[in-house]
Amino acid sequence: MNIRHIEAIPLLVKLDRAFHGGTYAITNRATVVTRVELEGGVVGETYGGDDDQNLERICRIVNEVYAPLLAGRDVRDVERLWQMMWDAPVEYRWRGMHALNVSKYAVVTQAIAAVDNAVWDALGKALKQPVYRLIGGYAGRVRAIATGGYMNASGSEDVAAEVERITSGGITGMKLKVGKLSVEEDIERTHMARRAGGPDFLLAVDANQAWQVDEAVRFARAVRDLDLAWLEEPVVWYDQVEGNARVRQEGVPINLGQGEITRQGCRDFLLRGAADILNVDVTFAPGVTEWRRIAAMAHSFGARMGHHEEPQLAVHLLAGVPHGLAVEVFPDPARDPLWAELPVQRPAIVDGYMIAPDRPGFGIDLNHDVIEKYRVRG
Repeated sequence: MNIRHIEAIPLLVKLDRAFHGGTYAITNRATVVTRVELEGGVVGETYGGDDDQNLERICRIVNEVYAPLLAGRDVRDVERLWQMMWDAPVEYRWRGMHALNVSKYAVVTQAIAAVDNAVWDALGKALKQPVYRLIGGYAGRVRAIATGGYMNASGSEDVAAEVERITSGGITGMKLKVGKLSVEEDIERTHMARRAGGPDFLLAVDANQAWQVDEAVRFARAVRDLDLAWLEEPVVWYDQVEGNARVRQEGVPINLGQGEITRQGCRDFLLRGAADILNVDVTFAPGVTEWRRIAAMAHSFGARMGHHEEPQLAVHLLAGVPHGLAVEVFPDPARDPLWAELPVQRPAIVDGYMIAPDRPGFGIDLNHDVIEKYRVRG
């Protein structure tokens, strides 16, 4: 059960075109593959994250700081291992205001996440149990939704046609990107998506922190009758707590947390009544160990848990707890070529639900030829 070796490998894929959301454009797909090898021969191997700017820094922290720190330690001691990484002196830790300096600390939390997630994969393999059972085993499947509605260089895609493509692929829900066009245009796009999907189609929208509070309120009032599953990150980055609390009063469920890196940040959302759903990303916040703490806290507030992308990990987390909501996938391989190529076999989607793999660990083997194909070589 003791850890013999840890390694992080950076991968980067240049996308064929840019995908525009409310406040950004995606041009690369980056990730970190992490291996945790035990002395008995078991190897935990996961991938996750999409930080192309800090990709090599994250891997350097894992390989130069956490790998020697955890060598020889028992993989079953997940809380102890996590705390050792959290307390370790790392070059990116220095004094700063939370809201303005979260990015530098996120380099550290992503490095912790890379190791912690692979530790859970190794633990599951050593104990011959899938991760979703180790963290609670509430359900064997999770509702699957597609992330879409991206803008291209010439403007908006045909929302109705995209909904039709999604449903024809067996997925019964969508997270629609809004925030780049005018509020009025996004109101119309959201109505179009509901008409195209019908009343049973799970429809959510994601503004990626694009709007001032008054704009977000205007949008929420105009879509209140569409039975949205959630409105995600409607308010600008510098007014996340009080601003979103105000928008939540309009009666549309608010989903926050994909950029939060601590349980304390999520606590503030819940205490101030800013969120109905937390979609904390287990590759950005520091791993499964921290995600479990956040999920337990959310449950006590009556909030639900989502997850930002990374379905290879999210399906286990959301299946493991009673208040998991929906796992997000990119059905378009042009948006996420790694989801299309890196897993040897992706989890099945049946009747609109992703089935949690019942194999040990996260139950997803990685294609090593693909790892070598996209590996960043210094």
